[in-house]
Amino acid sequence: MKTKFLLQDKTVLLTGGGSGIGKAIAMTFAGQHAKVHLLEIDMKAADETVAEIKKAGGKAIAHSCDVSDSNQVIQQVKKIEETESIDILINNAGIAHVGNVEVCEEEDMDRLYNVNIKGVYHCIKSVIPSMKRKGGGVILNLASIASSVGVSDRFAYSMTKGAVLTMTYSIAKDYIDANIRCNCISPARVHTPFVDGFIQKNYPGKEAQMFDKLSKTQPIGRMGQPQEIADLALYLCSDEASFITGSNFPIDGGYITLNSK
Repeated sequence: MKTKFLLQDKTVLLTGGGSGIGKAIAMTFAGQHAKVHLLEIDMKAADETVAEIKKAGGKAIAHSCDVSDSNQVIQQVKKIEETESIDILINNAGIAHVGNVEVCEEEDMDRLYNVNIKGVYHCIKSVIPSMKRKGGGVILNLASIASSVGVSDRFAYSMTKGAVLTMTYSIAKDYIDANIRCNCISPARVHTPFVDGFIQKNYPGKEAQMFDKLSKTQPIGRMGQPQEIADLALYLCSDEASFITGSNFPIDGGYITLNSK
């Protein structure tokens, strides 16, 4: 039988692949025989991911890049495209902010806008021309349940992830005739190093209780795992998903649907 979801001879550009969901995606895609290029501001983390991939027999290269800087993105994309064409772009890099509009300062808004919105824009704009020339490609954006429903104390974050969702729809519509598919994934809370750091910083001595509380905000009773997000990303970027574009895929333990009932 044919092995499903292979990415043989595919070149993947992944932002923020040093830890958490991004690292799981990098490891999973490399395991399916893709060559993964990581754009990462934390090069120590990126190098560790690349080392793990190579140890497992995969192919990966880390590139130092701040996605909020258009010149850096353009430079790195051009460097990659000197030797190979980019088949898949995954916009995973993002930052968070906790708080409502009263505690969200202008600098907070600017910081999240620059990374979560402009970072996605910079990467998409940089790869579209070559994807058009080669006859197609796949773009996958990481949005959030906050793109679709109200989440307490996530004012700035929700704003940026709502933009990621609607950018997804626009790209899918504008480039369907160029054979470029564009979809997004909307996770609920996923157990990543960011979550652990947030709990330790804000709830010292109450880590276990807070972890349990945050886990139960998903009706399924737990947080997601990075690998679960990576597996969905693999499907959406594979040829098996060639009929899917312009779609948002919540992966949320029932959060959107069941919390509304």
